[in-house]
Amino acid sequence: MSGKLKWDQTGERLFETGTTNGVLYVQASDGSYPEGVVWNGLTAVTESPSGAEANDMWADNIKYGSLRSAETFGATIEAYTYPDEFGACNGEGVLVTGTGGKAAVKIGQQKRNPFGFCYRTEIGNDTATEGDDGYKLHLIYNATASPSERAYTTVNDSPEAITFSWEISTTPVDVSGFKPTASLEIDSTKLADYQLKAIEDVLYGKDASGNDAATTARLPLPDEVKTIINNATPPSP
Repeated sequence: MSGKLKWDQTGERLFETGTTNGVLYVQASDGSYPEGVVWNGLTAVTESPSGAEANDMWADNIKYGSLRSAETFGATIEAYTYPDEFGACNGEGVLVTGTGGKAAVKIGQQKRNPFGFCYRTEIGNDTATEGDDGYKLHLIYNATASPSERAYTTVNDSPEAITFSWEISTTPVDVSGFKPTASLEIDSTKLADYQLKAIEDVLYGKDASGNDAATTARLPLPDEVKTIINNATPPSP
């Protein structure tokens, strides 16, 4: 579309906010993420990519070129609590199993399992209409968590709940036609509803309905994400 550029048009003043719908996927021995569990109490996710630093080359008394170092993806996850399944990723071992098969006695300084992670942020704009709002799904692969500090303080006249915080580092996974990556972002405003439903049915699982059996939430790798979205079937007219 040609013509003079125009800024801040009604409905185009977009912003992103919120952190919701956290899901943890502990990595299996084959590198897949077969079962997702809800991560309640999620308060913040701070993405912190690093690397991609310029290394200038000089020749003939001029700047000859520039090479950039590899980029890496890291993040910080903050929450009031975490699912029991995250214990294996947090260096915890189960010494005694209690009721319901849950860890009753845990020990620390154990192996830290890799995991995948999914969370959602909201997209809004300057209009009161919510029909054009959307959200983004952020997928993180092959992450490991560093030990976190925990500050236990006495109850006083201004009590606060403990906030857990983990710095995570990642190792990229393969993507056909691209460099390996550890992060992926899905924009709901750029997909049809049926495409969005197809990928969310995998990420979040789905209940049994009619002839369709229930499915367990899992984290597909980037190439499968592409296949799921591209092969989604539109509803019958």
